Amino acid sequence: MNIQNKVAIVTGGCSGLGLATAIMLSEQGAHVHVFDIQEKSEALERLHTVTYHQVDVTNEEHVRKAIDAIIIADKALHICINCAGIAPAAKVYGKSGVMSLDLFKKTIEINLIGTFNVLRLAIEKMVLNEAIDSQDKGIIINTASIAAFEGQIGQAAYAASKGGVASLALPLARDLARENIRVNTIAPGLFETPMMAGMPEKALKSLQNMPEYPKRLGLPEDYAFTVKYLIESTYVNAECIRLDAATRLPAK
Repeated sequence: MNIQNKVAIVTGGCSGLGLATAIMLSEQGAHVHVFDIQEKSEALERLHTVTYHQVDVTNEEHVRKAIDAIIIADKALHICINCAGIAPAAKVYGKSGVMSLDLFKKTIEINLIGTFNVLRLAIEKMVLNEAIDSQDKGIIINTASIAAFEGQIGQAAYAASKGGVASLALPLARDLARENIRVNTIAPGLFETPMMAGMPEKALKSLQNMPEYPKRLGLPEDYAFTVKYLIESTYVNAECIRLDAATRLPAK
C-alpha cells in the first residue's frame, strides 16, 4: 500500500508511539486523524496535516462519530493504527491484598476492548474501498507488548490485555481476507515513552541493559518505522512482530 494520500487513524496519537506514528504518516503524505482521550498535545499542535479528535476508544458512540466525521472530510479510510493503552502494575496478591477487579477490568477494557472497538468500526468503512489489481482495501495494525509472552511480576492485567491483542491478528486476518484487508500486530519491548516517565534512574539503567543488541531502549521512531514497513509490505499478514532488540523479560 502506498501511504501517500491514504486516510489513517492513529489511536493514542498525542504522545509516545502514537505520536511518532502520526508524524511518520503525515510526512509520507497521509491524511492523519488522531484519536486520544488526552487533550491535544503541543507536539501534535505543530502538525498542521493532522486532525485531532478527543475520543474514548472504549466508547462506541465516540468512535463512530469520529469515524463518520473522517468519512465526511476525506471520503474514505484505509489505515487504522491502535496505540492507545495503559500499563498499570499490581500483583494479583500483594501487601495490600488482592488486586482490584476494577483495575483488571479497566486494563482489559482500554487495551483490548478499546482496540477491538476502533478496528471493527474502521473495517466497516474500509470494506467500501475499491481494491485495484487485488491490492489492499485497508490495513489494521494493533499494538501488543512482549509482556504478552513474558509477563513480569505485577503485570497480570497488562499481560492478559496484550495477550488478547496479539491473539486477534490471525482470526481477524482470516475473517477479512475476502475483503482485501490485512491485520498485523507489533509487540514492542522496552521503549522510551511517557509510560517510562518518572521511573527512578537506577531502574531505567537496569532496563536499558536488558536488550541484547542494541543496548538501548526502543525509540518511538523505531515503532513508526515498523508501521511503515507493515503498511507497504502487502505480503505480510496476520503477523505479530516483536520489536525488542532480542529482549526477554525476567520475572522482575
